[in-house]
Formats: sequence, C-alpha cells, structure tokens
Amino acid sequence: MVRAAFIGLGLMGMPMARNLRRAVDTLIVHNRSAGRTAQLVAEGLTGAGSGAEAARLADLVFSCVPGPADVRALYLRPGGVVEGLRTGQIVCEMSTIDPATHREVAAAVQAQGAHYLDAPVSGGTSGAREGTLSIMIGGDAAALARIRPQLQAMGKNIYHMGPVGAGAATKLVNQMMGAICALGVVEGLVLGVRAGLDPDQLYEVLSTSSGASRALTGHGPNILSRNFEPGFTIDLQYKDVSLAVQMARDLGVPTVAGGLAEQVIQTARALRLGSRSNAAVVQPLERAVGFEVRSKRPNPR
Repeated sequence: MVRAAFIGLGLMGMPMARNLRRAVDTLIVHNRSAGRTAQLVAEGLTGAGSGAEAARLADLVFSCVPGPADVRALYLRPGGVVEGLRTGQIVCEMSTIDPATHREVAAAVQAQGAHYLDAPVSGGTSGAREGTLSIMIGGDAAALARIRPQLQAMGKNIYHMGPVGAGAATKLVNQMMGAICALGVVEGLVLGVRAGLDPDQLYEVLSTSSGASRALTGHGPNILSRNFEPGFTIDLQYKDVSLAVQMARDLGVPTVAGGLAEQVIQTARALRLGSRSNAAVVQPLERAVGFEVRSKRPNPR
C-alpha cells in the first residue's frame, strides 16, 4: 500500500497532486492556505494540518512551493516536515530553488533516516494538468527507482542528473535560457511592428524560420491576443532567473545575457506587472516606444 503526501497546492501543485492520486493508494494533502486543501478533501483526499502531520501519515512526501524561504519554512520550522519523518521515507522536493537550499534541507531530512530527492519540473501549468512535465532529479538513484511510478503519473520525461542539487542546477539553467530567449522574442516582435510589418504575418513567418523557438510559440500568441492572465508569473520568473544568475556568480561564470534578462524582468516588476504572465515582459518595451504588438485579426490565435 502506497501512502503519499503532496504539500503545496498552487497553480502547479494542485494539478500535480490530482495526477499523483492515480499512482498511490492514499494521498494526503496540505497547503499553507487551508482553502485549497479543503478543495481536494472535497474530492476525496485526506487533509493534513501541517507539514509534520502530512509526513507522519505518509511514506512518500512530495512538495512544490514558491521559493527557498518557503521550502526552509515547510521543512525546518516547528511543525515542519522534518518533525514528522522517520527512517526509510522518501522526500521529493519539486520546487524551483537553488542547489544550496536543497542540500541544507537534505541534510536535515537525512538526519532523520529519510531519503531526499530534489526534483524541479518544467512544462508549465498545462504540463502539470496533462501529466507531461519534464522532471529533473538530483539524489540517490535507488530512491528515485522506488518513486518512479509516482513521478510518471506527473511527468513524461524523467531525468536523473546526479547528486542532490543537480536537479535544481538543471532547472535554473533552463529558466535562464528561457528568459533570454523570451527577450529576443519580445524585442523582435516590437521591432518588426515598429518597422511596419503586420504582427500576425510576422509571427507566422518567424514561427517557420530560424527565429522560431518555444519562447516564440509560447509568448507570441498571448502577446498578439493581449492575454496576460497569470500562469507562470513575472514575479516567479524573476525569482528563478535571479537564482540562476546568483548560481553563476557563486561559480564564477559570466552570464551577461542572463544578467540583462534579470534586469528587464525587474523593470516589469517595477511597473507593477509582477502578477501577470511572463509574456507581459513585452509591456515595458511597448511603453517605451509608444505602441502595442496587437493582432489585427478579429479572432487572434
């Protein structure tokens, strides 16, 4: 009988938990705001009042929360997950945070006799809903093998990258690269429209040319339709890129483009765009030049 806990029921965590329930016999859920826990309890899952309680009720513990401070609080504070752990349990921490925080929390988890995997994900809210996430894992290969069926309920591509922290490092590289590509997309679209090109036709041409990228196909339609409803927000993107740039500083690696991406995203936050989707990073540039990249079609893509 497999008993698992999922902690952190946000835009990513809620659909991930719903998919995980297919691969376990019992799923315990906990969230900082009780309303989201109650929503899944109403769907037949078991609620827990704290991280420690969730850990006591489960054999496997999964978590996905916004940032490093949230992970430390969830695991290390009184009433946290570490208090409820016992020998042989497996903790799979799926937040996007820095490798150093993972190693700090892993040491506390391992001191209780439990195993620790860092396993950030990529694929956005659609991948979380559809169970097609890419999952990048750091930690013990034997522990990974034990929870692979549960990971496969949430993700399509599962990669073992090395020891604890390796999954986080992989995710931060991915996030920095994605942000850099997105800047190229928004600058290119704004430049093209400023040069008199039709925005819809420009997008179509770029999508079939060497300028094509996931950043273009991900952001382009939302920019054209002016859909900036949050999925992956600018605030979260800033957190991720800042962590990546700091990791580069710690390792002595110059990241000129990454640092520039961090500054541009911070500019968007300064303009109070942080709660919008990261496609809204186009808006500071639009304001600077005095026009919007907007579809001319009645039903934009």
